[in-house]
This record gives sequence, structure tokens and C-alpha cells, in this order.
Amino acid sequence: MIKLNKVTKKFTLGTLGLFDINLTVEKGEFVFLVGPTGSGKTTLFRLLIRDILPSGGTIIVADYDIVKLPQGKISHLRKKVGVVFQSLKLLTDRTIFENVVLPLEFSGFASDEARIRVEEVLSQLGISEHRNKFPVQLSGGELQRVAIARSLVLSPDILLADEPTGNLDQITSREIVKLLLDINSKGTTVIMATHNFDIVNSMKKRIISLEKGRLIRDESHKEKEGDK
Repeated sequence: MIKLNKVTKKFTLGTLGLFDINLTVEKGEFVFLVGPTGSGKTTLFRLLIRDILPSGGTIIVADYDIVKLPQGKISHLRKKVGVVFQSLKLLTDRTIFENVVLPLEFSGFASDEARIRVEEVLSQLGISEHRNKFPVQLSGGELQRVAIARSLVLSPDILLADEPTGNLDQITSREIVKLLLDINSKGTTVIMATHNFDIVNSMKKRIISLEKGRLIRDESHKEKEGDK
């Protein structure tokens, strides 16, 4: 579960990232996070993985109190929360297999166990044949699958996807969203930040909207159905 209570984030020189956010995401939900550039979507994700701390308020993520979490426990939190970064952050001098295995290596997995887990995830995402290729040899959609594979390799409870369809065509975008829905169907909580309103409006999922750091809309499909 994710719970934010009166969360505010102010940056240097008083720039407001988020203001007085109250938000709960239950285990197993799929949520679209929408809003224009600068609305606070990435700031919210950075708070959830304790990349930054709030200026005020409390944040609970997967039973961890983000504000009180000791430095030495941050790695434990990040095993629970997988992130697909907007910039992907793939290492260009390493193969697809080597990119995906990195989180397991950092976590101290035995090499045989890590290899088996990577092969499972690559197969799940349909990119096993690319295991020995380098990122430059893959298409945009394939690279997104690699980034998702890397975020899933530690079997996180929560997956944060920051604009995973941002640079993809419509067909490939829908394939990536279907993949995220499949992951969600297996019990992983998914929050997807996106500008793609065609996809958002076509899915019967909860929509959270941010604007200038404020939560201006939190609407579930059930609420929309009830309004009709």
C-alpha cells in the first residue's frame, strides 16, 4: 500500500514540487498519473523511492515510513519498488542480459540464481532472443521491455512507470500498456505516469491528475460509471 498524508515538497529557492497531497493507493491497483510537464509526477515518484524527502507530511510505502527510514534501509525499500525511468537508464556498453541482471548482482544473488531469474523475466516480456544484444541494436519498444524487465527482476510489490510510452508509436504504446496490465494482473501495484490521454481514456482504470503540484482529480472508473 502507498499512503501520502499532507505531503509537500519545496525545492531550493522555494520552487514548489508538490503541495498538501493526500493520496492512498491500495495493493494491486493500477493507476494512471497524469498532468502537464512540471505538474509534480516525477517528484512524486522520487519521493516514493526516497530519492528525495518531503518538506512536510508523511509517506508510507510497502510498510516503510519514508521520512523515518534509516539510510541503511533504503535498499530494502527499493527491492519492493521497481521503477521504469523515463530516460530508461540502460548501460550502452552492456548486453541486455547484463543490464537486467544488475539489480540482482547488487543485491547479492548467487550467479546461477540470478541467471535463472533473468531468463524468466526476459521470457515473460518476450525479449529472450535479445539477451546478448546491446541497447543500440534494439527498437524503442524493445528497449522499454528491457527497462521493465530490469525493474521486475527483484519481484517488486510496486512498479512505477514514468512515461513508458513517451517516445513510442500508438501500436507499440498499447503493447507496453498491455504488458503493464498483465504485470498488474499478477498482483503488482502499478502507477503509470503518462501524457497519452488516448490510452488513459480507453482504459477503465483510476486516474490521478496533478497540476502545479496539487492533486486536482482522483477518479476511479467506478465513480465514472456511477455518474452516468
